[in-house]
Order: sequence, then C-alpha cells, then structure tokens
Amino acid sequence: MALLRLRGLAVSVKTVRVVAAVIVDETRGEPRVFAAARGYGRWRGRWEFPGGKIEPGETPQEALRREIREEMKVEIQVGERIGTIEYDYPDFHLSMDCFRCTIVSGEPVPTEAEAICWLRAGELNELNWLPADRIILPEIEKILR
Repeated sequence: MALLRLRGLAVSVKTVRVVAAVIVDETRGEPRVFAAARGYGRWRGRWEFPGGKIEPGETPQEALRREIREEMKVEIQVGERIGTIEYDYPDFHLSMDCFRCTIVSGEPVPTEAEAICWLRAGELNELNWLPADRIILPEIEKILR
C-alpha cells in the first residue's frame, strides 16, 4: 500500500507492481521502439509500452517474457532496467519497472492492443501516451539517438 496525500489527509491506496518492455529494434536502420494502444478499460486507445503485472513467484524479467508472449506472440530477450516509474493514478499507485528488450523470435501480433507501431526518436511525442509511460520517454529518446 502507498500513502496518497489528499487535502492534508493521508489515504492508503493499493500499489500495483508491473513491468514494461521497451522493445528496441536496431536491425532496420535508424533505431525504433515498439508501442501499443491499450485495447480495453478506462484508458482504451492510449499508448503504452507493453507488459503487465508480476505474478506471485515470478521475477520481473520472467513476468515480462510471459506477458509479451501472451500479448504480442513474440519471444523477447530482457536486458537492463532503464528505470522504475512511480505514478499516482486516481485509484491506485503504479510502480512500473521498465526494461530494455529485443525481439528474438516472431513478429508482434496485437492480441489485447487496439493498435501497434514502431517509433523513431522524433516521433515519440506524437502519440497520446498513458501518463506513467510518458514519464520514461526522455530516457527512451536517449536510447534511440
């Protein structure tokens, strides 16, 4: 649980721990990063880096490989952690570990996403990102340059 300050009062909110794959492709000229538009829920249509919740007994890396296999039908190699995003949504606190990844087999197929795309550094700010995912964009821009 995390504490959220609301008009001077400390309110306990649920903390959701997730992982996100910053999938970078450097095989086709200028480096690109993969993004997916959420296909469900309150934030439907907003762009994010794919991933999901860590199940009990899983490492963040195992969770990420499982989630990407389920959501995008590809196998990934999980590299270094780029950073951890802490963000307060209205009804929960998000703690999101972001890892640099590469696809080792398959082509992404959106099973849960509304749309998918590959972006170059100068295109990152053209999408309507989820608030937490927007925070990591400057670090990703550095990776792509």
